[in-house]
Amino acid sequence: MTRNNVKRIFITLSFLVVVMTTTAQKAKYVFLMIGDGMGVNQVGMTERYMAAMNGSNGRVPLCMAQFPVSGLAHTYSKSYGTTDSAAGGSALSTGQKTTNGTVAMDSAKAVPTTSIATIAKERGMAVGVTTSVSIDHATPAVFYAHAPNRRTYYEIGCQLPVSGYDFFGGAWFLKPQEDDGKQPSIDEMTGKAGYTKIKGYDEYLKHGKSHDKVILTQTDEKAKIYNRALPYAIDRDEDDLQLPQITAAAIDFLYNKSKDKGFFLMVEGGQIDWACHANDAGTTVVEVMDFDKAISEAYNFYLQHPDETLIVISADHETGGLSPGRDNTYELQLQRLGMQKCSQSALTKKILAALNDKQKPFTYDEMKNLLAENTGLWSSIEMKESDEAEIKAAYDKTMQGKAENVKSEYFTDELIAVAALKVLNRKAFVGWTTGGHTSTFVPVFAVGVGAERFSGVIDNTDIPKNILEIMR
Repeated sequence: MTRNNVKRIFITLSFLVVVMTTTAQKAKYVFLMIGDGMGVNQVGMTERYMAAMNGSNGRVPLCMAQFPVSGLAHTYSKSYGTTDSAAGGSALSTGQKTTNGTVAMDSAKAVPTTSIATIAKERGMAVGVTTSVSIDHATPAVFYAHAPNRRTYYEIGCQLPVSGYDFFGGAWFLKPQEDDGKQPSIDEMTGKAGYTKIKGYDEYLKHGKSHDKVILTQTDEKAKIYNRALPYAIDRDEDDLQLPQITAAAIDFLYNKSKDKGFFLMVEGGQIDWACHANDAGTTVVEVMDFDKAISEAYNFYLQHPDETLIVISADHETGGLSPGRDNTYELQLQRLGMQKCSQSALTKKILAALNDKQKPFTYDEMKNLLAENTGLWSSIEMKESDEAEIKAAYDKTMQGKAENVKSEYFTDELIAVAALKVLNRKAFVGWTTGGHTSTFVPVFAVGVGAERFSGVIDNTDIPKNILEIMR
């Protein structure tokens, strides 16, 4: 081949690259969906759990795991090898690493960093930020606020109305009013900024689209019971607000408001993290399944707009050091997690109610019956002497007034409840290494316009950078 032919081929290939780059489809509708605390084992164990519940030794794929593109992301922060949600979320929102506890600011906690949600809004797109926990929690906060300390909830909440975003959804605010009572409440500020508070999914369906800006949250009755987050999926009643409903409402609202310029929507499955902090495996798999239902809402939208939509799924970090499989037996009995009828925190409430019932003594047999009904221990799962001794010791300490409650990141649980679920985890052959976060890889799944950019091993900061380029 002559030098001129080689040169001609090189020029032709270069031209094709330019043409492909300049004609690449732009993502008009963009979803970034974050499973807080959701590592690869949370995803894998949930698929194995669903198969086990069907009586098979395999996997039932989640919606997210069927996306054509998958990868892994590093999550370390600027300050530590293991990130917290504020730093991990900031990386996913702004494309810049920061220190733990910092909400969308540089590592010196001095200069605000810009989120892709803010850029989308500046470009005329409609923007939504949704979660299954409070709207001022770290992960949703990094998309609309800036703070040197993630726990300054009132200051974070005050920045929501300033953002001008179109749709917010979640369990209201952790601190809707400053302690001194002299500052305006979040309710007042959001109302003055043109936001309408919609209470419950049914109310949204009736007249949600008729408003200019919306905050979808729980009904007043439910907010009295669940004031920090939506109820865990394993605990909720039919009339409780759910993350899949919030996601469906957000899609409906944003699409109808901005069909021409498109939208950006962040959805957080926030309580996967909470369940993992408590080492509550049964609650964890149900939370992952619920988050996947929210993803299905986005995927159904993608199927209607495949040439204009991008969906990216990832996590801010892994929580708990979850390990399906233990004791060198190569055995899993994940179907036993299906015997669990409520979360560890809900089981705590049931045990405390039984302890405080003056009409009915909380005998050891009564305790066993309560646990059998809510965990399957004794009734459906055979108990060894060592298993029962562990729970009996917790019962004796409790009845003697010597038991100390067990504190995880978000709950303080009764010792009997913790002991029972520890035994259930062991019976299912599920292990945990910590009650905190780990630095393991988190999964990345993508489908739609530009999805190929999210394959392989990437850094969490690459995710918003790639999204921004695909949005152009």
